[in-house]
Amino acid sequence: MKKIILFGGTFDPIHNGHLAVAKSAAQTIKASKVIFIPARRSPHKHQKPFATDDDRLAMLKLAVSSDDLFDVSAVELNRGEPSYTIDTVRLLRQKIGKDCEFYWLLGADMLKDLMKWHKISELMNECNISVMNRGGFDRPNFDGLPEKLRQNQIQTPLIDISSTDIRKRVANGQSIGDLVAPEVLAYIQKRKLYTLDHQNSRNEEF
Repeated sequence: MKKIILFGGTFDPIHNGHLAVAKSAAQTIKASKVIFIPARRSPHKHQKPFATDDDRLAMLKLAVSSDDLFDVSAVELNRGEPSYTIDTVRLLRQKIGKDCEFYWLLGADMLKDLMKWHKISELMNECNISVMNRGGFDRPNFDGLPEKLRQNQIQTPLIDISSTDIRKRVANGQSIGDLVAPEVLAYIQKRKLYTLDHQNSRNEEF
């Protein structure tokens, strides 16, 4: 069976750290495809993304366009809130077919809340939850969690880049050229994303 990695997140914006850990995970798992899935809003987060759904999706497509390993799905953006991972997995299963094995990438910092996820037992039966080490965070603590999570742990480069830091840099007029793909940088600059004016306008919308 072919192996497919599902990589969900806000991607606000997509950065080089996301791409690096996705490629490393694909090499470890021997996956034939990594599908980036931008979330409308996580049920575990109250704050909406800073960039619009359309902007985040456009930046993702630009970031992965030159690599055949990567793909993007708007399945969660096309579905109403709240967005649950189990629904995403089942919809992609219907679309892609049963002749594949899904791996859902999970940052180690999210492990502590994993058992609170909607229908988590069913999710772990329908795809492999692959916990990865993330730059800037301690190694995963699996105490009290199902053993299969420890077995599915994967090592990825400890790249300490965050979307939060990128947004702050843009707002402060600092360079982010070494943190995002050139196409993403050009898009951010053209759309004036994450500037103070942009953040103020988004806050007024909400």
